[in-house]
Amino acid sequence: MITLELIKELAHPSPTRIVLLVIDGLGGLPHPATGKTELETARTPNLDKLAAIGVCGLSDPVGSGITPGSAPGHLALFGYDPVSFNIGRGALEAIGVDFDLQPGDVAARGNFCTMDKAGLITDRRAGRISTEKSTELCRLLDGLVIENVKVFVRPVQEHRFITVFRGGSLSPEVNDSDPQQEGVAPRVIAASSPEADRLAGIANQFAARAQTILSRHHPANMILLRGFSRRPHFPAMTEIYKLKPAAIASYPMYRGLARLVGMTILETGTSIEDEFRTLTQNYSNHDFFFLHIKGADSAGEDGDFTRKVRVIEQVDSALAGLISLEPDVIVVTGDHSTPAVLKGHSWHPVPTLLYSKWCRPDRVKEFSEAACVAGGLGRFPATQIMPLAMANALKLNKFGA
Repeated sequence: MITLELIKELAHPSPTRIVLLVIDGLGGLPHPATGKTELETARTPNLDKLAAIGVCGLSDPVGSGITPGSAPGHLALFGYDPVSFNIGRGALEAIGVDFDLQPGDVAARGNFCTMDKAGLITDRRAGRISTEKSTELCRLLDGLVIENVKVFVRPVQEHRFITVFRGGSLSPEVNDSDPQQEGVAPRVIAASSPEADRLAGIANQFAARAQTILSRHHPANMILLRGFSRRPHFPAMTEIYKLKPAAIASYPMYRGLARLVGMTILETGTSIEDEFRTLTQNYSNHDFFFLHIKGADSAGEDGDFTRKVRVIEQVDSALAGLISLEPDVIVVTGDHSTPAVLKGHSWHPVPTLLYSKWCRPDRVKEFSEAACVAGGLGRFPATQIMPLAMANALKLNKFGA
């Protein structure tokens, strides 16, 4: 079994460079009218070019049949066992927006949502209100004190925000209020251990007060909370892989996750072109780049097949600039599948391609789910992507005599 300790023993610095391009929610399912997935529908000459000279396969972020969240999916891509290194979304979001998360703090990810007069959720994302509107609403909720616990509320992006509870002994072992579906009421937050009773009561009081405060702010007239968690400690990629890693991500949660594993966070714009431009501008300063593209996942969650196709095509167009940099290793994959026909994450394995001077090309000629089934990498755990990338960059010593 390949472990982080083994990789740490074998890894050595070298001048070669690795680019890990993560198209969030990349995998899909066929559209009923065409029988083709989003990736199979998109025009992707650059991805197909890489597939033809590289090696492809399908990767499982957590395991067969397991639908992963974004954090486990990315941790697997970075080589961390997502089961052993599990982390709540709240802490990730908080770190991603540079909130000073202190020992004892409990953070939760929040969504502004729309609730009808019967108390049922009609839109979990409140119509994806603007970040400006979300910032205004966060100010209304920020600074509440409940049973001597101070509640911090900060905007993240669009309808998303973070809530941090600070004060006294608080355990994050509570369930989410977000039921992950519409047409039902928000869940009551309950403790899963006696130590969490206090936080559960405070979080429910906060949700009730938020409902009162937001009652006149339709469509964002209620909140949903999930991913209650504290800040964890992970071994750094710099120590494990002997890399100088950098992250390019426009969305805060992924910057937070990259920061947790020791990556330098590069400032970038919000467009796909901005992110690829940031890579070019910083290319000589790092030997590993995590480049994250969010739009495909958002489109999939919205059930917008056409928009997801368009995002993939935008990535493919920008990919020409990356290829011209001639990285020693290029990996293209996703953290999970988000089929538009399901409007959410799914358990389906993710198309994955690896190109290097030293890879053993297979017979795959295009980058798609159907083609990757026959690829030389086969179907494999996503945690093996980093060892493969390191080996193809000639950054791993021989194991054993």
